[in-house]
Amino acid sequence: MKFRFTILLLCALAISYAQDLQIPVDTTYVITNSITIKGKQVNYRAETGFQPVWDENGKMIASLYYTYYKRTNDSNGNKRPIIYSFNGGPGSASVWMHIAYTGPKILKIDNEGYPIQPYGVKDNPNSILDVADIVFINPVNTGYSRKVADKEGKLPDDKLFFGVNADIKYLASWMNTFTTRHNRWESPKYIIGESYGGTRVMGLSLELQNSQWMYLNGVILVSPADYKVLRVGGPLSSSLNLPYYTATAWYHKMLPAELQSKDLLDILPQAEAFAIDELLPALAKGWNLSTNEKQAIAKKMSYFSGVSENVLLQQNLDMPNRFFWKELLRDTTGKTIGRLDSRYLGIDKVETGTSPDYSAELTSWLHSFAPAINFYIQNELGFKTDVKYNVFGNVGNWDRTNDNTREALRQAMAQNPYLKVLTQSGYYDGATTYFSAKYSQWQVDPSGKMKDRFSFKGYRSGHMMYLRNEDLIKANDDLRDFIEKSSSKGKSAKY
Repeated sequence: MKFRFTILLLCALAISYAQDLQIPVDTTYVITNSITIKGKQVNYRAETGFQPVWDENGKMIASLYYTYYKRTNDSNGNKRPIIYSFNGGPGSASVWMHIAYTGPKILKIDNEGYPIQPYGVKDNPNSILDVADIVFINPVNTGYSRKVADKEGKLPDDKLFFGVNADIKYLASWMNTFTTRHNRWESPKYIIGESYGGTRVMGLSLELQNSQWMYLNGVILVSPADYKVLRVGGPLSSSLNLPYYTATAWYHKMLPAELQSKDLLDILPQAEAFAIDELLPALAKGWNLSTNEKQAIAKKMSYFSGVSENVLLQQNLDMPNRFFWKELLRDTTGKTIGRLDSRYLGIDKVETGTSPDYSAELTSWLHSFAPAINFYIQNELGFKTDVKYNVFGNVGNWDRTNDNTREALRQAMAQNPYLKVLTQSGYYDGATTYFSAKYSQWQVDPSGKMKDRFSFKGYRSGHMMYLRNEDLIKANDDLRDFIEKSSSKGKSAKY
């Protein structure tokens, strides 16, 4: 049975038909519900609403929309682990993992992740709510979160929110307030971020320690975007993509019979070794690579990618991902493949060209997510507003300068012996490729002194690996295992 009640915190700005459209800046709405996870009943309290962001002078500058799930039939109460969850973009709402991965409700989709009508949500028997409470946070301009005008009606400067470091700073402060309001300082704490959220939580790991005195047990990177590699270009970025080509070509049965006849996990180590040991130094040589060497690399690259030697030579061995999405099936089915999940197929106006007309996977996902999140918030959580829910919001000209988030994670781990890191990636993700995620882990701590505190899990799907039911089960179980292994178990935090 589900129960609902409203809590008004401070003097909320109510939405009124007689006023301009506004967000209720400090209001929460609560329901209680239950779900069966791993064969056991989990009772929970779902709190959704707004909590303010204040500037250094204590003035409200924004209010963030969040949803907080707390298990109520657990004797550990507020000492249970808690996970703060972010998606990416930047500019993406906290919708994807909320109603498709870790939360108590998930989309009604088929077992491979494709949309089904009628849209909606159903119970998630794989949710990690049995072992940890979860807070889904929407940064400014995502979901219902918005900036708040001052008494003169002036909105705060975008620079306070829309940049790598600004984003980390205000979100860390917001998390401190949330932790205090909900009495969760004794809880083991985790942060999880998907895609750009990976950059965000790497930075938050140190900001929370140094500015908010909040120490974590774990950082979870889901299909992480590391901008030290992503969109940088050059030999390193290009060579790290090769194993993704192998995985995708294997899925579409475009590899030579010798590779195609083997299991995916048996051939990826070969592709990874070629990428690092041969392709990377070859690309680094540029025009200094001899003709014979170039042809030999093209032949082997074709072997591992399913793209012809001639086409690779025309690309100077440096094949952009967007070209691969257009090229792989050009001469067979004539269809394109998806960016974020290359299992998905698209149809372009013409088969010629260097990139697909649209992202087949993203349009498929929006087909499912946009109706479902709007339905769920209003009909299941009981929160109603005329404010538009931004699945993707405008975050202006995002400031990517001074991105030291990878080093921030290293420092946070060095200072906090409890802190462990889990990376989860889909093999068919062509946006933030799985091998780039592995490489990023290697680079956080080149000394190797903390390498035993890193773990990597790969899945036979794409960027949102949890949309495939088999991987939804496995990925949530991997989270449970990570939470268990990163528990202090009474041991002192020391080296």
